[in-house]
Amino acid sequence: MTNPQPVAIGIIGSEGRMGRALAEAIAAAGHTLAGGIDAPAKGGGDPQALAAASQVLIDFSSPHALEANLDAAMAAGTPILIGTTGLEERHHWLIDSASQSIPVLQTGNTSLGVNMLAALVEEAARRLGEEWDIEIVETHHRMKVDAPSGTALLLGEAAARGRAIPLADARTPAREGITGARQPGTIGFAALRGGSVAGDHSVLFLADNERLTLSHLAENRGIFARGAVRGAVWLVGQAPGRYGMKEVLGL
Repeated sequence: MTNPQPVAIGIIGSEGRMGRALAEAIAAAGHTLAGGIDAPAKGGGDPQALAAASQVLIDFSSPHALEANLDAAMAAGTPILIGTTGLEERHHWLIDSASQSIPVLQTGNTSLGVNMLAALVEEAARRLGEEWDIEIVETHHRMKVDAPSGTALLLGEAAARGRAIPLADARTPAREGITGARQPGTIGFAALRGGSVAGDHSVLFLADNERLTLSHLAENRGIFARGAVRGAVWLVGQAPGRYGMKEVLGL
């Protein structure tokens, strides 16, 4: 998606695979790369200077760097899109706090297709009763370090919203051993790792004698980069607050 006025976008995590894909997507969309920084082992960089030089930041770095990145964005008054996964409760508290002064878009997946899938999952969960079991299965490349994926959790949250319950009350992690019968109303997760898979996600709704499967298959990281650029451009000019890709898509 192009924008009439080019936007200067800074990349945090610029030397990783996503960082390089983002640089390509920024150029392809007609925007400007304001610069990039990464971990000290990959060249480092000053987040404060990058934030000051950028109209918006895209962060695909690591959870432990999030606080410093948010501080830099707030100091410069620069919107920030956070695509980093593996976030914990403390990180979400930091994001909520930052969103009081700047626009922050946080998502477990920037793919437009995945976020449309989440909307479909929420609707299906809302309309199908508890007699339909929900299971989420995800597959990623062998180098991925967190499980379940941020996307799987995003889809779990969508299913839980559809049923008007907190995901924490329904979530069932990977099963092993003598687990007993499946508890009604739970949302199960399974994570597969191997090869070079960019990201496959399926949400299964299973009832007696019938199944409904909603799936998204990612063929390369370019889809996440394109979605992140679209989200970042949308974020410029928004009021302070916490946003997701649903707002970008108008869902």
